[in-house]
Amino acid sequence: MSVVTRLVTYTDLDVGATSARQLSVSARLEAVLADGRSVVLLDDRGWSSSGPADIRALSSAEDIEETARTVVGPDEPFDGMTQEQMAAGHWGYLADVLGQQGVDVPAHELRRLPHDVVLSERLRAWIGPESG
Repeated sequence: MSVVTRLVTYTDLDVGATSARQLSVSARLEAVLADGRSVVLLDDRGWSSSGPADIRALSSAEDIEETARTVVGPDEPFDGMTQEQMAAGHWGYLADVLGQQGVDVPAHELRRLPHDVVLSERLRAWIGPESG
């Protein structure tokens, strides 16, 4: 039986959509298993931010890490749903994705796992060395 040890969100700069006034980042959420394998949970996430002439001055590694964790869920409530209902649906969906890959883990355990964010070298270079 495979055991999930942590979640990792990998972020990368979307070069084609990034400029001096706009930052565009893609995010991919993976579950890391005890045997070293990874399972992609979400690969369709990302965000863009617009700002002043040099948005880099307002961008830090810490801000990107925080936004990445938000972007991979759970989503904000809509249609009368509560935050807890949204969270339950999110973690249940991720548990189902893992189940389809032969990894049986309850949603409530996924919710408690450590969640790391990894910035690509390209993204780190874009935000610069002073950003942390």
